[in-house]
Amino acid sequence: MLLNYRLILKIIAVVLVIFGLSMIVPIIICIYYEESTIAFLIPSIVLIGSGSLILYTNKPRSFDLKIRDGFLIVALCWITASIFGSLPFMISGVIPNFIDAFFESSSGFTTTGATILSDVESLPKGILFWRSFTHWLGGMGILLLAIALLPSLGISGQRLVDAEASGPYIDKFTSKMSDSAKLLYFMYIGMTIAETVLLMMGGLSFFDSIIHTFGTVSTGGFSNYNNSIAHFNSTYVELVICFFMIMAGTNFNLYFIALGSKLKNIFRDGEYRAYLTLILVVTIIFTIQLLYFESENSFVESLRHSFFQTVSILTTTGFITKDFNIWPAASKSIIFILMFIGGCSSSASGSVKVVRVLVLLKLIIRGVYKRLHPTAVVPVKLNKKNIPSDSVSSITSFLFLYISLFLISTLIVCLDQVDLMTAASAAAACLGNIGPGFENVGPESCYGIFSTPIKLYLSFLMIAGRLEIFTLLLLLTPKFWNPDR
Repeated sequence: MLLNYRLILKIIAVVLVIFGLSMIVPIIICIYYEESTIAFLIPSIVLIGSGSLILYTNKPRSFDLKIRDGFLIVALCWITASIFGSLPFMISGVIPNFIDAFFESSSGFTTTGATILSDVESLPKGILFWRSFTHWLGGMGILLLAIALLPSLGISGQRLVDAEASGPYIDKFTSKMSDSAKLLYFMYIGMTIAETVLLMMGGLSFFDSIIHTFGTVSTGGFSNYNNSIAHFNSTYVELVICFFMIMAGTNFNLYFIALGSKLKNIFRDGEYRAYLTLILVVTIIFTIQLLYFESENSFVESLRHSFFQTVSILTTTGFITKDFNIWPAASKSIIFILMFIGGCSSSASGSVKVVRVLVLLKLIIRGVYKRLHPTAVVPVKLNKKNIPSDSVSSITSFLFLYISLFLISTLIVCLDQVDLMTAASAAAACLGNIGPGFENVGPESCYGIFSTPIKLYLSFLMIAGRLEIFTLLLLLTPKFWNPDR
C-alpha cells in the first residue's frame, strides 16, 4: 500500500496556510505596542505563499486517506509547526540559535511549557504573545483546525483523529468529523473567552489575561512573568485558572454528553470520578505536609498552594504559585508520580492519562484475585462495560513503552553531566508535556543548562509525548514504509 504523497502534501499545505494566517494576530499585537512586525511578517508571507502555491499546483489523484497517511501527516505537521514556529524567535533576535528556538517552539506547540529563557519579562510583547499563542494552537491539535476545512477539499479527516487521538479511545460525538471539529473549537474558543473575561474581572490587564488563558485552556503553562502565577498573588486568579485547568484536563467528549443530556451524567464516567478524587486526595495530603513541615504557612495558604499545584501538575499545565522544589521530599515524590498520570483521555492534557492508570490498577487487582481463584474469569471493566482484550493489550503496551522511553531518556540526559533528579524530572516533564521539573529544571530554573544535542533530543521527546509515542515510533519501523503491507 503506497503512501498518498500528493494528498499528504496538500494537507500539509493547508496547515501551512492556516499557520501563516495565525501569525497575523501577533502582527496586530506588535502594531498595537509599536514593536517591529518583521519577525512575523516574513514567516507569514512565506507560509501563506508557499502553502497556496502547493495547493494550486498539487493535484492528488486520489482523496482516500489511509491510516499510514494519517500517521505521517500528524508527525509532519507537528514537526513543521515547530520548525516554522521558531522563526519569529530567531528573526527577532530573542533566541538566535535554531536549536534553542526549535526547543521553545516545540514546547509551545506540544503545550509542554518548558523554556530555555531565564528572563521572559524582558521579551517584546509580540514574542510573549506568540509563545503563548503556540500553546493555544497546539492545545487541541493544530490538525483539528484543518479537519474542519478539509471536507471542502474532498478529504475525510477521521484518519487524522485516529492518529492524534488523546488517550486510548475517542468517541465519535457527531456523525461528521467536520461538524465535530467545528463544535469542539466553538467550545475551545468559548472557554478562552470566558476565562479571559473572568481574569480581567480579577484586575488583570487584557494582555496578561489572554496570555494566561492560552496557557490554561491548552494546559501549556507559559507565562509572561518569571515567577508565573505567583506574580499576581491573588486567590481569585488562582481559583479561576484552577477551574479552567480542570476543565481542560477533562475528557471533552463528556461536555458533549452534558450538552445532550443531564449534567450529572458526566459523573457516571469512572475516569472523571477518579480524576476529581485524585485532585481532592492529593490536595489534602499536600496541605497536611505543608502544615507539618512549613509551620509558617497558615491552613488557608497551605490549602491554596496545595490545590493549585496539584491541579497544575496533574493536568500537565505547569503553572506555578510556589516553588515545589523546596517542598518536603514526600510532597516532591507525589508530584513526580503525578507527572506519570496526567489528565483524562481526549483532553488537552499530556502524560499517560487517568484511564490507562485505572486499567493498570484493575489489571493488578485481577492478577491478585486470580492468584486466589485460578479458574475465575474476571473481565476488566470500566463504566460497567468490559474492556476488549485488544484495548487492554494496547494500554499495557503503551505503558511499557512510555516507561521504557522515560528510562532511556533519563540515561541520555544524564550524559550532560547533570544530577539524576534533574535528568529524570526533565525526561518526565518533557515526555509528559508538563514543563517544570526538579533541581536544575525546577519552577524557578530553565532548560538552558543543557547542551545543544540534549535540547534537540528533549524537543523531539516533547513531540513524541504529545503524539502518544506510537505515531513517531511507527515512522521509524521498516514495515511502515513497506508498500506491500
